Amino acid sequence: MIKIFWVEDQQHWIDKFRPVLQSNHFAPGEPPLAGAEQNRLEVFKQLDAALARIAQTDHSDAPQIALLDASLNGDDDGGYTIARALLKKWPALPIVFLSEHSGTGIEQKAFEEGVSRDFIAKNQRNIEAVLLWRMKALLKDVLAPAAQSRQLTSGDLSIDLISWEVRWRGNVLMNPANPKRPLAPTPRKILRFLVEASPRPVTTLQMAEWLEADLEKFSYANYRQHIKTLRKSLALAHGDEQAFMDLCRAGDGVATFGADGAYLWKAPAERV
Repeated sequence: MIKIFWVEDQQHWIDKFRPVLQSNHFAPGEPPLAGAEQNRLEVFKQLDAALARIAQTDHSDAPQIALLDASLNGDDDGGYTIARALLKKWPALPIVFLSEHSGTGIEQKAFEEGVSRDFIAKNQRNIEAVLLWRMKALLKDVLAPAAQSRQLTSGDLSIDLISWEVRWRGNVLMNPANPKRPLAPTPRKILRFLVEASPRPVTTLQMAEWLEADLEKFSYANYRQHIKTLRKSLALAHGDEQAFMDLCRAGDGVATFGADGAYLWKAPAERV
């Protein structure tokens, strides 16, 4: 069973999709839920109610997926606003837009801003089956046994989500300014958020929000300095500092994205 965070402002769509979402098993290869078993749906019709619930929800009770209407009660940015709030709290959360606005600027914005993994048109043939196919595809990795581990991994990188120990190729990341001490907490948190958001880039504003930092004090210069420290630490663990920096310049590892102060994590495909 899974928890689905669902925002939809029209009752007839809720009535149409509720039975399908409640009764189907989303783990790969599993049959529909039987008897009294049901997926847990949190359904909201209003923007403010959805935002309040996100703020109140403990991290241990995070949903496995979010299903959002794009336009809420005439507000074309409603779904986008909720998506940003969800990703601020749970950066790796898969978000699906289920909307009557497919093929419009609303869909374009959702993908360009990196807040949606999929955008599904409601008014299409066999929509219930299409929705299930697409949701199961997104949840395949989320519901795999490894996803329940305390370890966040990406290639040769591992982050222990309990102790916050970070390893690259088996080596603990240390503070470049004092190799006898572990890497400072903020660069480690930044790395975690980059890995969870991957392949989406993370801007200065997004990172400040995820770190719950003062937006007036956490500037691009701060972000860039933490990235420099993080790259240096990874390079030392790599064993060949120049080789790792070359990976970053080529778009792997901790890579710069665009000209707007954004960075992303991409696990190198091969050992160098």
